[in-house]
Amino acid sequence: MNFTALPGELKDWITGQGFSPVMIIAAMMLIYVILGTVMEELTMVLLTIPLFFPIVTALGFDPVWFGVLIVMVIQIGLISPPVGMNLFVLNALLPQVGLTTIFRGCWPFVVTMIAVLALLIAFPQISLWLPSLMK
Repeated sequence: MNFTALPGELKDWITGQGFSPVMIIAAMMLIYVILGTVMEELTMVLLTIPLFFPIVTALGFDPVWFGVLIVMVIQIGLISPPVGMNLFVLNALLPQVGLTTIFRGCWPFVVTMIAVLALLIAFPQISLWLPSLMK
């Protein structure tokens, strides 16, 4: 991707569109949730970080904050049906519990994690407080 200069061109195009920076971050998080329902987390990160990171830094956001958001959103994707990988791991560990029951039981956690993600997007200081103590 770097040989084609795609990350730089994508960054220039998105930042030139005049979208709100928070709207761009929210769109990225939605893409991660959708990808997380069908892909494994390492593959998802390796495919998207080269594209998204230049955009995030060009918008002036803290890279540590973006890393925290990525971890949160990947976890949301891994417990979201229909192909949330962690749900199938749980089903393998508890074969007496049906997959339908596991799918139904995961929704409160998905909703809670989405609410926490919204808080982290609205108030980046929450995720940057602990790293700021390391200076």
